[in-house]
Amino acid sequence: MDMKYYDHGTAAERWERARMFFDARDYTAAARVLSGLVEEVPELVGPRLLLARSYYHSAQLWRAEAELRVLVELDPVEHYARLMLGRTLQRQGRPDEAEPHLRIASALAGDFEQV
Repeated sequence: MDMKYYDHGTAAERWERARMFFDARDYTAAARVLSGLVEEVPELVGPRLLLARSYYHSAQLWRAEAELRVLVELDPVEHYARLMLGRTLQRQGRPDEAEPHLRIASALAGDFEQV
């Protein structure tokens, strides 16, 4: 498939296509659709978060980290982005960098016992 397939349609159609790819566990295809969508609407949290998840699940950890860092800058109280950033850093063998993000994610989720 060429990039025209991934870029075809309205933003809403591409969002649905990306979600279908993600649900089918075709994370690379989901990321291809979402990368264009995120460029088009960089301020939206949903597409960027799904892009980061797609990168994470397809082991493109440095890309996942980059998207998640943008997300926590855009929305510092987005607990799932914090959690994913912490897990992405852990998966890269960087537990000291991961810990503050995991603690913040727990606090934002209301899980104060683990903080």
